[in-house]
Parts: sequence; C-alpha cells; structure tokens
Amino acid sequence: MTISDTNKGVGSKEDHVPHAIDKKGLGEESLAPQETRIMDPWSYLFAWLGGCVSIGTFTIGSGLVGTLNLLQVFIAIAIGCTVIGFALMINGAAGHKYGIPMMVQVRSAFGFTGSRIPALVRSVPAIVWFGFQSWIGAGALNLVSETLFGYSNIVVFFIGFQFLQIFLSVLGFHGIKWLENIGSVFIIGSLVYMFVSVIGKYGDEISTNLVNVEGTWGAPFWGATMLFLGIYATMMLNVSDYSRELRRSVGRTRQVVIYANSILPATLFMGLIGLMVSGATGEVDPIRVFSNAVDNKLLLVITLLFIAFAQVTTNILNNVVPPAYALMDVFKLNYKTSAVLVGLLAFATFPWELVKDESAAGLNLFIQTYSAFLGPIFAILVVDYYVLRRQVLDLDKLYDETGDYKGFNPAALIAMVVGIAAALTFSSVSWYASLIPAGLTYYLLMRHLPAARRFLDG
Repeated sequence: MTISDTNKGVGSKEDHVPHAIDKKGLGEESLAPQETRIMDPWSYLFAWLGGCVSIGTFTIGSGLVGTLNLLQVFIAIAIGCTVIGFALMINGAAGHKYGIPMMVQVRSAFGFTGSRIPALVRSVPAIVWFGFQSWIGAGALNLVSETLFGYSNIVVFFIGFQFLQIFLSVLGFHGIKWLENIGSVFIIGSLVYMFVSVIGKYGDEISTNLVNVEGTWGAPFWGATMLFLGIYATMMLNVSDYSRELRRSVGRTRQVVIYANSILPATLFMGLIGLMVSGATGEVDPIRVFSNAVDNKLLLVITLLFIAFAQVTTNILNNVVPPAYALMDVFKLNYKTSAVLVGLLAFATFPWELVKDESAAGLNLFIQTYSAFLGPIFAILVVDYYVLRRQVLDLDKLYDETGDYKGFNPAALIAMVVGIAAALTFSSVSWYASLIPAGLTYYLLMRHLPAARRFLDG
C-alpha cells in the first residue's frame, strides 16, 4: 500500500496533504509525512524567538565596529531579518503543506543519493554552531560558579553542559515546544536588561564611536545585511523540519509575520549589544562583556544563567534537528541515537578556538563561505517547488528509493556549482549573488538536459 492509498477517503483542507500518517510521541521524530501538528502560532513564534538568540550574532556585531555606524547596523539587521522572514515562508511551504522534512523535500530536486549533499551542507554549520554556542554557555555557567563559589573549570562545565543539551534534545519537538515557550520570554527580558545596561554604562563612548561617525551605505553595508542573514541561511534550507509542526490554518502572510517578529528582536539586541560594547571597549568575548557591563552580582548571575539557557534553546531547535534528520536518512538511525551523535560531534569543533578575539574575522568568513553553498541550494529548491512542480509533490515518488528520483539529478549539481562560483566571486554578498545564477541554470537544465528529464517527469 502506498502513501496515497492510506489517505484515500480521508478529508483534508488541501487536496495533496496526507492525513494521519505519523502521530508521534515524546522524542519519536520521523521522516514520514505527518499530520500531527503540535505548534499553534504563538508556540511557533516563541520557538523561533528562543531559537534565534545566537551569540554568533553578538560576534558579527562586534566585527562591524569601524565600518558602520549604529543606525546603519540597525537598518542592516532589519533588512536581513525581513529577507529571512520571506525566505523561510517560501521554502517552508512544502513542509507546511505536506508534513515532510527537508531531507524528503530535497529529493525531487537532487535525487535520493544527491540529497546527501544539501544534508552535508546544512549539517556542518549546525554542528559548528552547536559547539561554539555550547562553549559560550559553559563559559557563562563557569563565571556564575566563580562568582558565587570561587570554583572555575570551564572544561568541566562544557562537558556537563553538552550532555545536558544531549539529554534535552532527545525529547524531540514536544520537548522543544515547551522549552522554547517557557524560555523565550525570560531570554528577551535578559537581553532588554543587557541592552539598557550597556547604554547606561557606555553611553558616551557609544555616542562618540558609533553614533557620530559617517559609516558607509555601500558594499560593506549590504555585506552586513548578508552576515546577519547568513546566520539563519542554514535554517532557510531546513525550515520544513519546523513548518511541518505548525498548524495548517496558519496562512503564509501570518507565517512571514511570525518569522520576522521572532527573529528581529533577538538579532537586534544581540547584534547591537555586540557592536556597542566592542565599539566602546574593544572587547569581543561576550562573557567578559557581560561581566564588565553588570555591576550588581545578583543581576550578573541571573543574566549569565539566561545567556546559558539561550544557548540551550538555540542549539536544540537549530543545531540538533537538521543534522539528526540527516543521520536518520543516510544511516537509517532512529532520532534519539542521531541526536546523541550530533551532540558528541559538537565536541570535535574546537569551540574554544572560535571564541578567541582573533577569531571574529574568521567567523564572519565562515558565514560568508557556507552561505555561498546555502544560497544555490535554496534557489534550486524554490525553482523546483514553485516553478517546475507548481507546488504539487508526488509523495509516493519522494519515498520510493528505486523510483524516478533515485540517484543524482545532474541539473541540481551543475546549478549548485554555478551558484557557488557566482557566490565566491562576490563573497561579501555571497548568498544574494548565488540566487539567480543557480535558479536560472537549474530551470534551463531541467527543461533541456535529457539526463534530468526523469526528475521533471516524476
């Protein structure tokens, strides 16, 4: 019996949406198309809000000192987050409609074997960010311990913090929902407090070094929009992993509003705090920044605990699920095993090197580089779903490993290479530069390349 057969006679608001395929329990994630939707609009907004408090955003803000003024950084963040909101809605439509994750969505464009390429491109940055943010969270806990008890050992806290996140991640989206709903409000409160504290303590320096400077509206400005966008460029690929959890009644316009209004506050606070503190003091390490900006011991402890908690919410939503689903697809593992492996792999990213002052420029280069790979894949998926397939997918073929989508689709691979070449040529705006070359090449090859014909027919 096929997937289509199991749905005959079952009512649905959308003709092509499978019904009652996968009713999961706690930690029982699956790649099968699912009908069970556990997130209402508010839960979804809070999940994204809590999941987007990235210390990497702080580091990017720090790296813009001397290039842009405060207003220009504010506008760059707003532009980047608006683009993100639309991009997430566009590429998340297939997951929201059909209940499929990214690893299934990409099969129509890349093929079953070829789908491992976008899986790898999405998983590597996720695991790197996982390790980076876990080290930051461990540093916050270590400073709390040092402040209260005089004990300092960041290695011990890093290992313990990582295993705590592994335990929480195996709970799956049910655990993510409640963790994010509870934590996001406190996280934003902490960021508001930090923002006000930084302005109060460094107001004169901020005015001199960031407000009363000319900055530029040229290429560095647009490069900055891409850096803030690039933090979430990974999520643009696997947004279907999340949108399949959102209730069907939430329309596309409302989805854009949810994405933009959840990502924008976290990005603004973290990016601007990083810019202001680094501009005033030259300090890049976020933990040292927090300890210097807050004079009250109790408030410092509370703030650091919130920052540590923010790393948990961000990692579990954004940096565990995508590579875990990739491991499930490639190696046929269950979700819990995959989540544990992702947590263990994060140990191998050497995050203690990434947080050094001299690593800020390297982190920006890392974002620009992986964005060069993410942009072409995003363009290919959008052209495939909207232009070539007119938003209609054949789920039976997407789950048939020996059918029309077996192997590699040469059109997708060639288009991806073309997009990467364009992105690397214009590295400061790599994500933007890759979209049209990759999307157009993919469309033309799918129409005219015989070897790609079976993917279009399918």
